[in-house]
Amino acid sequence: MSPTNTTADHTFYIGLCMAGAVSAGAYTAGVMDYLIEALQEWQKRKDAGLPNTPKHKVVIPVVGGASAGGMTGIVTAAALNNPITPVTEPSEDILAEHPENKLYHSWVDLLGPDMFPLMLQTNDIGKGGIISLLNSSFIEKVADRALEVNTANLQPLPPFFDSQLKVFTTLTNLQGFGYNVSFSSNIPSSKSNKYYMAVHNDYACFKMHSASEEEDGWMLLDFKKNINIEVAKDAAMATGAFPIGLQSRTLKRKSAHVNKIPWCTDITTNFPVEGIDCETLNVDGGVINNEPFEKVRDVLGQVTEQDKEEDYQDYDWFKSTVLLIDPFPSEKPGPFKADQKLLKVVGLTFSAMLQQMRAKPLKLADAMDSNKAGQFLIAPTRKRPRLDGTMEEIAGDKAIACGSYDGFGGFLSKEFRVHDYFLGRFNCEMFLRNYFTLPAAALEQNSIFKEGYEGIDKEAFKGTANEQGDTYQIIPIFTPKPAEGYFPIPVFSNGSNWPVIKEATIEAYRPLVSKRIQSLMINALKVNLFNKFLLWIGTKVVLNRVLTNAAMNSIKESLQKHQLMKQGTG
Repeated sequence: MSPTNTTADHTFYIGLCMAGAVSAGAYTAGVMDYLIEALQEWQKRKDAGLPNTPKHKVVIPVVGGASAGGMTGIVTAAALNNPITPVTEPSEDILAEHPENKLYHSWVDLLGPDMFPLMLQTNDIGKGGIISLLNSSFIEKVADRALEVNTANLQPLPPFFDSQLKVFTTLTNLQGFGYNVSFSSNIPSSKSNKYYMAVHNDYACFKMHSASEEEDGWMLLDFKKNINIEVAKDAAMATGAFPIGLQSRTLKRKSAHVNKIPWCTDITTNFPVEGIDCETLNVDGGVINNEPFEKVRDVLGQVTEQDKEEDYQDYDWFKSTVLLIDPFPSEKPGPFKADQKLLKVVGLTFSAMLQQMRAKPLKLADAMDSNKAGQFLIAPTRKRPRLDGTMEEIAGDKAIACGSYDGFGGFLSKEFRVHDYFLGRFNCEMFLRNYFTLPAAALEQNSIFKEGYEGIDKEAFKGTANEQGDTYQIIPIFTPKPAEGYFPIPVFSNGSNWPVIKEATIEAYRPLVSKRIQSLMINALKVNLFNKFLLWIGTKVVLNRVLTNAAMNSIKESLQKHQLMKQGTG
């Protein structure tokens, strides 16, 4: 039997893990906005000494993520330095900007309602060659704005975040960390008898507001003193560098930090990075580790000193849990279709490689047990009207408008991003109210919550009952339970709370798509001026038309699959 949980200050720790999402980072931002709002309301009531306020504490000591999730983690770190104004409902103008909220401004507003024309500009293609299929220059402008803080109105981190909050992003380091294994062999001693390899999973790790800079793998991040803000910005762009589609990114860090990254020391201890600085070329962190919840768990274990699974997976004893925010939760694969055609095998090979790189070194039986207390998941879910007017219950990428076109759909319409933001808020509210709970028996056994709920009318904080009986909220929600049918999603220009755009809107992009494709093809080959002229004619007449049609049809098919586009111009 595990010992009684005797946490002295009755603190429960939550590690946030945010998965990759491309433009569906708008959903993750909405989840974070409501989570922070709920914790602010609880703290305000505790500070005011209001009755019937649970007394236990919740503290977030670590935020980790990949791709859009890692970017959101770094944006959150910046946002916490100033007062946060939640965006609880859309303005009368649904496309109005909200610069008062960094999460909304960074993921929903971006640089304007229509982002696709910016991504189809050709001014990034020139003598330097092609760096990505889409123009990614807008990302730097968004990143600069997102990490800028108001130094005249700085505040300490809220008490529900650790004062030295750790924030990390995954990286796919294209050079990798090299190592070798020596073999005794029949190779002459003048030749190499070593087996050379490299690992490419990398991490940018930051620790906020530490008293001093320590070379412990966690770089100091201080927005008041302007320490490592540029490094954090570069790390955010690097983890979100979707391969081929968006520009790869360089990241320069001190080698002393890189050599101490906690999840790389098995290599760097014996094969350290040399030199003062380490500069790496990176693509999307989600390629290798898209949901780094096992790394978040490592940090929680250091905080709670509770590293035995039988403790942190048991509601009676757990002191912490991992909360995964995932706009694209994995689904059970359909039947495998064996096809030996070359292009099919190429696609299957890359899919297998990607899944193998992302495989988690965990005890899978524990990770997949729904009765385990060590991990919770917030993912998109809602009822959606089909284009034919009927309703369907959906979840995952089908429930978010930005889920279309492999996550790039949000760049086609700001209404898509607005929808996903408010769906994130709604899903987070329902999750905290009904599912982020512990059983009644654990409420009596776990001292954190037993003392936190002592003298409290627990009925006000009851969640959804399960096979173990009644459950109670870990983060108490103080607003009244909403009425049946409550669904705070705005009505969009099509007259529905599910945004649907017209085919004509997509067709308007055709000239820009055509121009971008033509520029990509001409600059892909180094030819003389006359041959370039001939190539321009060929691309203009034949290839460009074929590729443009293919690109446009691909976008339309994805939008139709997600019930997001009406055919025709009406």
